[in-house]
Amino acid sequence: MVDPVLPLPPPVFPPRAREPGCARISLVLSRYYRYISKREGNRPTRAAAVGPRSRGTVSLRSTVKPRRRDPSPAKSPAAVVPKRPVLSVSARKIKDNAADWHNLMMKWETLNNNGFTTANKIVNLKIGTQFKDNKLEIECDNIASDCGKLSPSYNEELEMFCAELLGTLENMAKIQLKMEKLCSTTKGICDLETYYENGDCGTPLFHTWPTTYFYEVSLKLTEMYKKEIRLKQTIVQEIAHTADQDLMMVYLSSWLYQPYIESSSKLLLESMLLETGHRQV
Repeated sequence: MVDPVLPLPPPVFPPRAREPGCARISLVLSRYYRYISKREGNRPTRAAAVGPRSRGTVSLRSTVKPRRRDPSPAKSPAAVVPKRPVLSVSARKIKDNAADWHNLMMKWETLNNNGFTTANKIVNLKIGTQFKDNKLEIECDNIASDCGKLSPSYNEELEMFCAELLGTLENMAKIQLKMEKLCSTTKGICDLETYYENGDCGTPLFHTWPTTYFYEVSLKLTEMYKKEIRLKQTIVQEIAHTADQDLMMVYLSSWLYQPYIESSSKLLLESMLLETGHRQV
């Protein structure tokens, strides 16, 4: 008879040494932190920053760099300078004419002062000559033919002063011609604007002045200086040939104070410079 097969008993293994719970947990955590540090390249994680510090952790304060502040101040809308409006061709020409008026009038004043200095020298020289020469004590009430027969001694210094005064007058005449050209240019711009506006030239080119007002101001200034240059031509012709001291003083005063150039000329010039933007409001 065959014996029945009995089941094998379960294998008996040797008892395994059990580790304490805390030591096992710390071992697992240390291996985990080593794995994370190798994987992330030793970068600190949020868990490492928040949790307790260990040997492999790095503080965020030592690695995060503060942001740099922009040294330039913030631009506010009020600090932005608005762009200047683009001027038309006529407006630019009017603006250039206003600057030319200013320059010509300043040059005129300089030449006027120089001419007065020269005319004053002529008058002083003639008055001194009258006291030295007895022949010049003749009364001026004689007939013109008799006065023409007088032959005073030649004075080289007087001739030099007269030539200098004549040169100053010629330079002032050139300035006066340039003023007339400015006036004619302004007249042409006014006619051009009238043509483009279909007869209405009241639209201001800058602030408030219409184009016609620029021409009116230029015409007034041109007429003033035209009359004044004629007066100065008369003074240059007569100042060295008169023997009357009172008349010579009248010539000097007329040259210096310029009676045909009104005081409103400076006001008109400054108003034109203000309107065209050469003067700040």
